[in-house]
Amino acid sequence: MSHIVAIDQGTTSSRAIVFDGEMRAVATAQREFPQHYPASGQVEHEVSDIWDSVAATLREAVERAGLEAGDIAGIGITNQRETTLVWDRETGETLGRAIVWQDRRTAPTCARLRDAGHEALVTDTTGLLLDPYFSATKLAWILDAHPGSRERAARGELLFGTVDSYLIWRLTGGRRHVTDATNAARTALYDINSGDWSSELCALFDVPMRMLPEVLDCAADFGTTDILGGAVPILGVAGDQQAATLGQACFEPGMLKSTYGTGCFALMNTGATRVASTHRLLSTIAYRLDGQVTYALEGSIFVAGAVVQWLRDALQIIEAAGDSGPLAEAADAAQGVTLVPAFTGLGAPYWAPDSRGAVFGLTRGSGRAEFARAALESVAFQTRDLWEAMRADGAGSGDTVLRVDGGMVASDWTMQRLSDVLGAPVDRPVMAETTALGAAWLAGMRAGIYPDARGFADRWALDRRFEPQADEATRQADYTRWKRAVDAALSF
Repeated sequence: MSHIVAIDQGTTSSRAIVFDGEMRAVATAQREFPQHYPASGQVEHEVSDIWDSVAATLREAVERAGLEAGDIAGIGITNQRETTLVWDRETGETLGRAIVWQDRRTAPTCARLRDAGHEALVTDTTGLLLDPYFSATKLAWILDAHPGSRERAARGELLFGTVDSYLIWRLTGGRRHVTDATNAARTALYDINSGDWSSELCALFDVPMRMLPEVLDCAADFGTTDILGGAVPILGVAGDQQAATLGQACFEPGMLKSTYGTGCFALMNTGATRVASTHRLLSTIAYRLDGQVTYALEGSIFVAGAVVQWLRDALQIIEAAGDSGPLAEAADAAQGVTLVPAFTGLGAPYWAPDSRGAVFGLTRGSGRAEFARAALESVAFQTRDLWEAMRADGAGSGDTVLRVDGGMVASDWTMQRLSDVLGAPVDRPVMAETTALGAAWLAGMRAGIYPDARGFADRWALDRRFEPQADEATRQADYTRWKRAVDAALSF
């Protein structure tokens, strides 16, 4: 029993990665699944697509590794956060599709609650803002859309969960309804100060508390599954961005990582101290181990890798994601074409759910290359927005190094541009799959086959450091151009 399997359930695909006793990835399986957009600003997933892709990739990865259930010491799960599901305790049937974290349908509800003066309670209790991004208003919307569901939930017939909770329920045959502290902290229903579900917030959002899962540490006994033909324990769970923070070994206060997947999420470890942001960042739980909470400041960008998908699928100016970097490098930088990719609103530090994307600075000479450059630059500029907000909140220091991971970091051009925009070093690790690695480490540590945090941090290895090459005047001029574009997009 010297192997760990990490389930990485993401926004556009599910993966399973088998790690050996030395935390090396030895087999991988991945499946994409469809996205559903029933109306403007709405994003949904078929729950069956999520489950089928997880079950299939889990079995495929273990088979490709030449292993059986008896070889697996444990399973770790990491998942897209905030995505909201409600299902029947007995049958497992869900109340409609899952409402995805990107979904903005509850923006009017958030505005009404904000106007009524409730945001301070939400922020003080959860570290979050009143925004459609989080689970609470999505859950309330599902209950409103299915008459009688609140009564059923109050009787214990319906269960709520984020994706991790639903997967555990399915994997354990309905025996466990649990989640971990990092996923609970993203619901806007969980008190990150006391470590309990908030009855006051449940009343505010009209959510029956009986439908909420039990909250455990990130490394804990989440139940046992026989999906691989024998009993295998589920021993680690963390939301995807917290899992990446662990996978990047950001265990010390002040350490910062940024993950570039569908969105971009920067987390800075603030230790045992919860930092209350005055610049529209989130205070959240980085991880909870042995009952001890470590906090983080988080900045959330809704569109990062998704802008490359937009280039490929909507504009069709590239055939594959890897084409974007070379195309951007060939662009005429002097044109200054600027893209604000607010396709589903703007996240931190703007929190403008109703804003939409815009392109500025087009000329007759603007073409495919300029669009590609503007798209990739938009991710760097949004990261700087978060970077500036964290510094303004007194977190980090002038010598902070950004550790990066996610699909976009494979592009050398993009990472160099990121370093130039920030004016700071950007470190890309040898192990790019840090989200899955973080989940695997949690499970392996719990199983006793992986080292503790200090030993794990000692194994972190650098692939390449990108140092800033742009001069300060150019850097500031470029960022000023970006800020003007954001202001124009917000005013529109």
